[in-house]
Order: sequence, then structure tokens, then C-alpha cells
Amino acid sequence: MPQIKCNDLSLGYGSREILSGLSFEVGAGDYLCIVGENGSGKTTLMKTLLGLQKPLSGTIEFSDGVTAKEIGYLPQQTDVQRDFPASVREIVLSGCLGRMGMRPFYNSDDKALAEKNMERMNITKLQKRCYRELSGGQQQRVLLARALCATRKILLLDEPVAGLDPKVTAEMYELIAGLNREDGVTVIMISHDIDKALRYASHILHIGGECFFGTRDEYRRVRKEKEAENDG
Repeated sequence: MPQIKCNDLSLGYGSREILSGLSFEVGAGDYLCIVGENGSGKTTLMKTLLGLQKPLSGTIEFSDGVTAKEIGYLPQQTDVQRDFPASVREIVLSGCLGRMGMRPFYNSDDKALAEKNMERMNITKLQKRCYRELSGGQQQRVLLARALCATRKILLLDEPVAGLDPKVTAEMYELIAGLNREDGVTVIMISHDIDKALRYASHILHIGGECFFGTRDEYRRVRKEKEAENDG
């Protein structure tokens, strides 16, 4: 049974529909890349999966003990967020807030999990540094460690390499691929880079205009067929 199953979703704001008739599913250990033009509804879909807004119609079903609150989320950063005056350790630990319930403090398990995820992201030596002083790549590692504290199952990433230089971009893609491949974390990523999506993802969801959902090999075939039609 899939971890997430979306049935005939219509998305938008108020009465303004931006996407309709969307159906797809995500299985445990999948790596799904969501691609499409700007304004096609990619970020709106991610916010809907997180329960931050409701679909206009259709349903989203979670299984495998997953709820929207147990999904790790790495959003696109704003300038204000990049200038956040907190330590790396404080930010990573804050990923545990969703599991604390009414408990008013971090316990030893929370702290151990934060330490583990800082080690995984190779930022342990930065834990006392102020977040605002870090490079863009270092900040993304911090936010990824924070997201991992919120979940052991699913990560939602909204263009996690935006604004990074090519070397750091490649490192970030490899980090995420390792979490998927070695740790079995399900990844759902918005990306504008079709080539990288086809390299790393197991499945592609293309939205906007004519929607597509399937494996990366199926997506490659459909793209070649359309290119052949256009050339003809």
C-alpha cells in the first residue's frame, strides 16, 4: 500500500483553480521529482500534502502510520529566514518539536537524534555557529538535518538547491540520494532541473498543461515521443 495516494485532486486558492484531475501515489522508498513550469502549482501541491491548505476537491490518503505532521519539510528559503539569529544546534533540534506533544523541553532522545542528523549532514563542527553566518550550502544542510529530526519516513523538499553553486548543488543531490538509497527515506522533491530529476528520481510527476505521472524511464519515453512529433 502506498504511503501517500492522491485521488483526482483539484488545487487552488479560494475559487481560483490552478490544477485539476491530479492522481498519483508515492510508495515507501520512492524518490519522486515534481517538475513543471513556474506557476503550475508545484509548491501549492506540496503545501496541500503537508496539510497547510486544503484541496478544492479530491482526496489525499496516508498509510504506513504517516500523517502530514510527521513529514519532514525543507521549504524554499526567504531572505528573512536566511538571516535567522539562532545556532545551528537550536535549529536542528527544533525539528523535534512535532514529536514533543505537551512536553515543554527536549529530552535525551531528541538531543541524540539531533546529534545523529548533524553527523549525517557533516555539520557537527558548526553546531555552535550562528545560522545567519553560514554559506548557502551549509544552511541547506542544517535545514535538511532539521527535517530529518521531524521524520524517519518522508522528506518534502522544495527546490533545495536553488541559488547554490554547481559544486554545492552536486553535493546536495548526492546527500539526498544517499538518504533515499541507504536510509530508505521517501523523497518528494520539487525541481526545475529535468536532467537531475531523470538522474536521481525513481518517479516523475509533471504538472501544468498535460500532466504526467510514472517512472523516470516512462517519462523519458514520453519526452522522446513528443520531441519526435515536434521534429516531424
